Amino acid sequence: MNILKILKKTVIDSQIYVSLMGTLFAVFFMKEQNTFRFPTVALIFITYFSGYLYTKYQYTKHFLKIVVLNAVAGIVCAFLIIHNHNEIRLLKWFIIVVLGLLYNSFFLDVYIRKIPLLKVFYVGLVWALVNCWLTLPEFNIPIFLISFFFITALVLPFDIRDMNSDTVKTFPMIIGVQNTQYIAYALVFISSILSIFYLEFPYALAFFLACIITFILIYFSDNKRDDAYYSFGVETCSALPFLFLLIMKYF
Repeated sequence: MNILKILKKTVIDSQIYVSLMGTLFAVFFMKEQNTFRFPTVALIFITYFSGYLYTKYQYTKHFLKIVVLNAVAGIVCAFLIIHNHNEIRLLKWFIIVVLGLLYNSFFLDVYIRKIPLLKVFYVGLVWALVNCWLTLPEFNIPIFLISFFFITALVLPFDIRDMNSDTVKTFPMIIGVQNTQYIAYALVFISSILSIFYLEFPYALAFFLACIITFILIYFSDNKRDDAYYSFGVETCSALPFLFLLIMKYF
């Protein structure tokens, strides 16, 4: 039990896990588009990690440390882009960072997280832009839609988890848990259908298998489950396409 607590504190609560899951989701599409590069992977992980740390700790006593860490992360990311890519990639990255700040920042009177029902779509938007725009020479609409619908669906179970503590109106509060699950099912289904039409077969199959697991985890989502079910189980769904791809390739 102590090991599980340590693991949760050092890996999940530290925002390392969600950052890794988001990075692996991007790697899946990078591999499919043949644009995989380690500097880009590092760029995405650092961006996710610093962004989630900022969101979580901006109102705590660790705020100054987080600001310094984010400043260093920004310099590292800029170096990675300038050294390995071009000024267009730098502009794309900057826009995505600004969108992240608009999601939840202490210096804004109204930010996206305060707007009822918008949060789930906004998270899907930012993650989708990383996959379809930041890592590619041109905006890829199919990858945007696949990513957007899938990630939006994954955010809904977290709203189910937090429905008794959220201060902003969310889908589970307004339409109930079961109807929220129906929306999530529909989004995952649309994403899986799009993947069949637009991704190469091995990638479409890996994504389809990930969608099956995602359906199951959404089905068992309720506001009485332990936080680990969401922060580990549901969070892992974004990495499943890449993990299934590895399994298919090597086993």
